[in-house]
Amino acid sequence: MDTLSQLKNELKEEHQTTRKFFEIYPEEKNDFAPHEKSMKLDHLATHIAEVFGWADTMLKTSDLDFANTDYVPQKLSTKDDLLKKLDENYKSSTEALENAKEDDLSQTWALKNNGQELAKWSKYGSIRHSLNQITHHRAQLGVYYRLNDIPLPGSYGPSADHQGF
Repeated sequence: MDTLSQLKNELKEEHQTTRKFFEIYPEEKNDFAPHEKSMKLDHLATHIAEVFGWADTMLKTSDLDFANTDYVPQKLSTKDDLLKKLDENYKSSTEALENAKEDDLSQTWALKNNGQELAKWSKYGSIRHSLNQITHHRAQLGVYYRLNDIPLPGSYGPSADHQGF
């Protein structure tokens, strides 16, 4: 089984679907959140774009320690910026998958905070988790769109907006 090719194909499909959602991104709704505990729309969309770079990070490192990183979350608020970041991160993760070897996927990768391990997977498991995150957060984005009467593009087939329901 060629797991790397399968991961790369799945990432490609998720990229194509996410692009459709970002192409109709409503910049005028950046501050929308359906609940006080929910992320604002621009934060949610930025996070989705960033997750596309996780496979690259995971294949090149053994962990991510939130307390010991120079990472600063970006705030992307335009359709063009979201599409650019999405494409950049997709490209870096695709290249990392192309340059990886099957054996790399069995190595361990962990999330930490100040040295304390929060979660640990094989690199395969961590990449699968990131793909699940993309799907999960894009579904949230779809709810935000629906609550703002924005017709949804299809994800895994046509949406109700394209079926006449």
